[in-house]
Amino acid sequence: MQDDAAQGEAPVATRDGPAQDVGTPPWHALPAEEALRRLGADPAGLDAAEAARRLAEHGPNRLPSAKPRGPLRRFLAQFDNLLIYVLLAAAAVTALLGHPLDTAVILGVVVVNAVIGFIQEGRAEEALRAIRDMLTPHASVLRNGRRLTIDAAELVPGDIVLLEAGDKVPADLRLVRARGLRIEEAALTGESVPVEKSPAPVAPDAPLGDRGSMAYSGTLVAAGQGTGVVVATGARTELGRISTMISEVEQLTTPLLRQMDEFARRLTVIILGLAALVFVFAWIGRAYDAEEAFMAVVAIAVAAIPEGLPAVLTITLAIGVRRMAARNAIVRRLPAVETLGSVSVICSDKTGTLTRGEMSVATALTAVGTFRVAGSGYAPAGEVAAEGNAEPGAEAVLAELARAAALCNDAALREDAEAGWMVDGDPMEGALLAFAARAGQPPDAVRRRFARRDEIPFDSRHRYMATLHRDEDCGDTFAVVKGAPERLLAMCDRERRVAEPEAEDAPLDRDLWRQRVDALAAQGQRVIAVATCRTPPDTHHLAPEQVEAGGLTLLGLLGLIDPPREEAIAAVAECQEAGIRVKMITGDHAATAAAIARQVGLRGAGEVVTGQDLEAMDEAALRARAREADVFARTSPEHKLRLVEALQAEGAVVAMTGDGVNDAPALKRADVGVAMGRKGTEAAKEAAEIVLADDNFASIAAAVREGRTVHDNLTKAVVFLLPINGGESLSIVAAILLGAELPVTPLQILWVNMVSSVALALTLAFEPTEPDAMRRPPRPAGEPLLSGFLVWRIVLVSVLFLAGVFGMFEWALQRGMTLEEARTAVVNTIVVLEIAYLFSVRYQRTTSFTWRGALGTPAVLAGVGMVTLFQLTFTYAPPMQVLFATRPLDPIADGLPIIGAGLALMAVLEAEKQIRRRIAGRLR
Repeated sequence: MQDDAAQGEAPVATRDGPAQDVGTPPWHALPAEEALRRLGADPAGLDAAEAARRLAEHGPNRLPSAKPRGPLRRFLAQFDNLLIYVLLAAAAVTALLGHPLDTAVILGVVVVNAVIGFIQEGRAEEALRAIRDMLTPHASVLRNGRRLTIDAAELVPGDIVLLEAGDKVPADLRLVRARGLRIEEAALTGESVPVEKSPAPVAPDAPLGDRGSMAYSGTLVAAGQGTGVVVATGARTELGRISTMISEVEQLTTPLLRQMDEFARRLTVIILGLAALVFVFAWIGRAYDAEEAFMAVVAIAVAAIPEGLPAVLTITLAIGVRRMAARNAIVRRLPAVETLGSVSVICSDKTGTLTRGEMSVATALTAVGTFRVAGSGYAPAGEVAAEGNAEPGAEAVLAELARAAALCNDAALREDAEAGWMVDGDPMEGALLAFAARAGQPPDAVRRRFARRDEIPFDSRHRYMATLHRDEDCGDTFAVVKGAPERLLAMCDRERRVAEPEAEDAPLDRDLWRQRVDALAAQGQRVIAVATCRTPPDTHHLAPEQVEAGGLTLLGLLGLIDPPREEAIAAVAECQEAGIRVKMITGDHAATAAAIARQVGLRGAGEVVTGQDLEAMDEAALRARAREADVFARTSPEHKLRLVEALQAEGAVVAMTGDGVNDAPALKRADVGVAMGRKGTEAAKEAAEIVLADDNFASIAAAVREGRTVHDNLTKAVVFLLPINGGESLSIVAAILLGAELPVTPLQILWVNMVSSVALALTLAFEPTEPDAMRRPPRPAGEPLLSGFLVWRIVLVSVLFLAGVFGMFEWALQRGMTLEEARTAVVNTIVVLEIAYLFSVRYQRTTSFTWRGALGTPAVLAGVGMVTLFQLTFTYAPPMQVLFATRPLDPIADGLPIIGAGLALMAVLEAEKQIRRRIAGRLR
């Protein structure tokens, strides 16, 4: 048998779907017979020779494997950062100074930083591997008229594949037969319930979720049976197309890394410029010889470079990782911790994130009353309450409706010790069983009393399911039917108003019931109709003619929803109060998306933009709609990716949440990708920076709060470290300009920078969340790490440190202290000034002269105590005196003035805060 497609134009991948001939409708729009003809396929299957030929032509049914980076390359990539280059330069400087121990310490910091990054960062290639693993290893096919089980990699276009409940679809199939076939496509479309499938063609422009004639690779058969012809394999499947998108998506640098790179560049320019000017002045203006001038420049470089900053940065982020893990957010890439604090837009999936990811009956509507159903998931506990319009006896009709929902049902509920109540079978049928239990009709007891005699399985052609039952108490037999409301309304002529056996059914008002169906659908509920009819007592078999003849009695309508999480509603409100736009991007229907958006409180819930709308927009229009609208429905992976890119083009810092393969490209592109840990696919997890252990939107809000805390603490650490380095640098520059002795040696500067400064700065990583953290608007994406206010504080504190260092040095020399004693006093003065400044910098906008400010946190007190011990060792231990050229000081005569310098610094800084607040108050 020859492949017709091979004789004409070669199949090509198109945007509308996988392989298809140029100029022809997509596979889902072709009649099944035409699809078979174009593929040169036979309903009995290919013969072995033709299958082998096609396998050689099209290749195996697996996704191409990208060559991953080796461990060495990934490790070396951790050093590709200008701040690390500056730190390596500092190591080179200490080596030139002839201090190998200090060189080893600095290099150790660099290596530890690289190792942590190497461990924390996931490999992007794993996202592709995870998708490849979704391809089922085996498939049932027809070859030469015989059913065979083959390796899924051997499937070729034109193969006839047989599907049954529980199977994973092995390739993209055009269905040719289907009986009660439902396929779970949430991983591709985000739709929360299985989709009914039939061989009937659909419109050429139908979105992915509405292509009922197709079965896509990697999706799961939830119920029924089907037969399909393979139209695409490997990279040409929908799954393969998404895999290609992931490999082509550019992964952005986080705002923190961009800010740190810019900060490192500016700092490097300032240090090199200052060092060059000082070298020229010392060599020419002060007649230093070249070696002396060079050593002076080395001292400035050592003083100016914040050697401990990368270590503080890494450890602060690591502490944020630990805190976020306690909030069920697992961080895979370290800088993502802080990036969450910069997020201005959260693009959230609907199913399982804003909602519970479990179907539940919300409304039961009968002819004599409407009932609201409360309860969580598939647990039988819950209440069913009548609304005000319920007539007397409505509860009896509700009970009959609940019994019918439990009887015309193939699912089962079970309780798991860890996972709670779970459904075996169709989730929608599981929701009906839970509803029956909540309405006082336990499914097990109902099924024992009303034994099933026969059934008509659900089929997409007739769109209903029917079962035949016998009442074991009285011997009556009856049929129960459930299905699409429009189908059952056509089959019913009566409606139940009084429960059996006193039933006096009333004529059916179809127009009124259609209005009721539309009203429930407008609320985002999926509507199921339930009907019944009596049968003769000796009936043992149920035929379609018996239930389609128009003699059914409608029991009522059931409206099902995937209910929103209560905690998600609060979290959305918190995010919106914090100035963060929350946007829902889902593959589900527009009405469902709009209803959930209203329930969770999205501000833009009144307008829904569909994927079809997005297709018609150019880039400018897309950017405008992405900025203005908050609800997007029936979206494809391309739509999600384009929306993220459009928001980023508008300057937004975007967090994207998702759990399906269809979310992976957008997760990778977003500034922060957040995947669901419990129900998410491995492809989504590997493409994301953060994985939520509880699949809960509330955890995202908590993570954003933690991200803002991390940024605040990082800012405090930077503002703490830079003035210390600035004051040391200015002191050396001042000494050179004045032709005086250096007040501190390069080795002593290294001691301060790498020991006391780092130890104290690390205490800021443990600072609690500021009270206004979630009341502030997000930081602009282009905002530098240091604002104008912070630059002012750095300059001010640097000048105050200069005054303290040079003042103490000159005062010590005037008292007759030796040069070594004076320098020892200066080093201790710097450390005391650091401690005083630490208590001040903890509160940037409020006073530190409070009990809370004085007591600090346990981390602050521990850090101060540890640094005090270090300094006592530095000053009085003989080995340290030899290594750092220090001398012991008098605890009273020398120690009290040093402590006084620290108190004076804190007093000046607190006065500056008061003045600044008063000026700000007058300006307002």
